[in-house]
This record gives sequence, C-alpha cells and structure tokens, in this order.
Amino acid sequence: MSDQFNIALMGKSRQSMLKAAESLTEEQRTMVPAGFNNSIHWQLGHVVAVAESILYGFGGQPSELPKEYAAFFGPGTKPADWTGQPPAWEDVVSRLQQQVVHARETFGSRMDSAVAVKENFAKAETIQNLFELVAYHDGSHEGMVKAMARIVQQ
Repeated sequence: MSDQFNIALMGKSRQSMLKAAESLTEEQRTMVPAGFNNSIHWQLGHVVAVAESILYGFGGQPSELPKEYAAFFGPGTKPADWTGQPPAWEDVVSRLQQQVVHARETFGSRMDSAVAVKENFAKAETIQNLFELVAYHDGSHEGMVKAMARIVQQ
C-alpha cells in the first residue's frame, strides 16, 4: 500500500463514522444499546485515544492528546465506569478529524522509518505498519458506530 493510501484510508473511515453519527441527538450518541458496553461517543473517543497511543507512542513522538482521553476512552473503559464528564462531543469530533492532518504532518514523510518502540504488541516494524494497525482498528469501530447508529435510531 502506498503511504498516502494509508493516511487517506484513516480519513475515509473517520468521515464514515461521522456521517453515521451526524443526525443523532446527544441522547442517542450517549446511549449504550442493549448488548453493547459503550456508546457512539465512547467509540469515537476510543478511536482517537488508541490511534494516538499507537502512532505517537510506538512512533516515538510526543502526544498532544489530553490524558483524560485514555481515562475515558482507553481500552477496557466504558461509560458505566466514568466518574465525571468525558471530553465534549465537539472536542472528540474535532480531534477525530484533526488527528489525520496532524499524523500526516508528523509521519507522512517517514512511513518507511523504523518504529521507536520495537517491543510492541503488534510487532510493528515501520511507521507504515502503525498506520495499517490504526486503519484496522478504525475499520472495526467504524462498523460498530454504523451498527449502533441504526439501533439507537429505532
């Protein structure tokens, strides 16, 4: 896959998630449907938090994402366990979109470079591998967002 393809794929997946959620009310975005552990708000925040961890953590670059994102949206978290208010929907949406731009600026010319953290759970070797991992993760959550959007609209 080309370098630009991976970055574009990240953007397309996120636009698809946003399109699925654009007509939902706040109540629908924060609803946890039966059979699910999380809401659409959580899904989008999780995509941002995990991509940031993978790209910047394994890529060896400083993250600009507030630490509260990991607390609210990291792996294993769920709205039922939240204490306090999560980042606002508008902030999550903005970061979901801007993360693609920032990742392109940070890593776009270094896709063949070795990762900074060689011992990573995915055994990624290059920055390109990190983008492939993010694309896989984003795609799985894109499907969840689309399914959940249909359910909460019924």
